[in-house]
Amino acid sequence: MKKSLTLAVAIALVSQVLAQPPAQQAEALYQKGLAAEKAGDPAAARDFYKGALKLDPKNANATYSLGQLKLTAPAIASKGREAKFGAVVIPVFQLDQATLQEALTGLGLIIEKESKGEVTPNFVIEDPKAVLASQKISLNLKNMPAKAVLKYLTDQTGGKVRYDEHAVVISPR
Repeated sequence: MKKSLTLAVAIALVSQVLAQPPAQQAEALYQKGLAAEKAGDPAAARDFYKGALKLDPKNANATYSLGQLKLTAPAIASKGREAKFGAVVIPVFQLDQATLQEALTGLGLIIEKESKGEVTPNFVIEDPKAVLASQKISLNLKNMPAKAVLKYLTDQTGGKVRYDEHAVVISPR
């Protein structure tokens, strides 16, 4: 579904630039690829760079960026997931002596509600020595981005966060 949506967006944007000469069309697609990278969408960036190369096979910028994308796509996608997660504002988040698991369960429910179901975090705690599980958390936060709330949680427990493809992973520092 996401790939077809990305393709549909790419096709729509390509049609906007077809009135220009091929070199200008290629440059416009290349710029859209850069914008997609910044937005955290490597699949759309790849489509734009490939479109630019179809119009101008000698476009060095698109060739280089497409090659770099093969190396950096996971990091770009991770930043995109992190940004989407961080864009959700949590109106109130209160805890009194909660465990990390309890805090993450509550945070996940609030994020899903506040994003109207668009962001549904899957929190995974990687804690083989149970270092994080023994920590108790007390917080009283208002109008904070979800990323900042998660930072408070990890700061209090001595954890760190990683935004993987299918989960937000919390592990000891």
